[in-house]
Amino acid sequence: MAQARAKISPARGESPFLERFAVFAECLLTGVWIAVASLGGVTWPAAFAAGARHLRRRTAHQGGGWRQFAADFRAAVRGGWLAGLAGWAALAVVWVDVRAVRAGVPGGPLVGAVGVCALIGLAVAGLRAAAVWTPGARWRVLLAESWRRTVLDPAGSFLLVGGLAVVAVSAWFATPLAVPVLGAVAAAAVAVEERYRHR
Repeated sequence: MAQARAKISPARGESPFLERFAVFAECLLTGVWIAVASLGGVTWPAAFAAGARHLRRRTAHQGGGWRQFAADFRAAVRGGWLAGLAGWAALAVVWVDVRAVRAGVPGGPLVGAVGVCALIGLAVAGLRAAAVWTPGARWRVLLAESWRRTVLDPAGSFLLVGGLAVVAVSAWFATPLAVPVLGAVAAAAVAVEERYRHR
């Protein structure tokens, strides 16, 4: 976890502005990598975990690139695909709830609202789990701990909800814009976890 420090200090001969711009550019590139790795459908938790680990290395001025991202992705997908499958199952349940609301089923609006809030909470917990993933970590343990942090750190959780909203708006406005924004969401998850750890 020591390597997860997200303190941004300028590299030798590089101004703080250029360093921050380089990190921003790395976030956008990482978003593309995450999008490509998520094409498997159930691989999105592993893709975010590999992206977050890449950004942690970048902010710590350690080496890293596509090969390290791919290696992390292969390690994360071993158990991460089950988390991805669970995410899709939760989405399917919420979709049924929303259909019930539209059909006018009694109590539907309440059930729909609870379902949507639970889905958002699960998405935030998944991002937080991915942000602290390391090779060998068990997804079940990561998700259980991240759910606790999601509840105990509402400010950080709302920040991630905002990041997810930006992805949704970007996809609605112009779908290709949502791809690089995924990297910014991964960076936000890393920053939220760092903030929580230093509290």
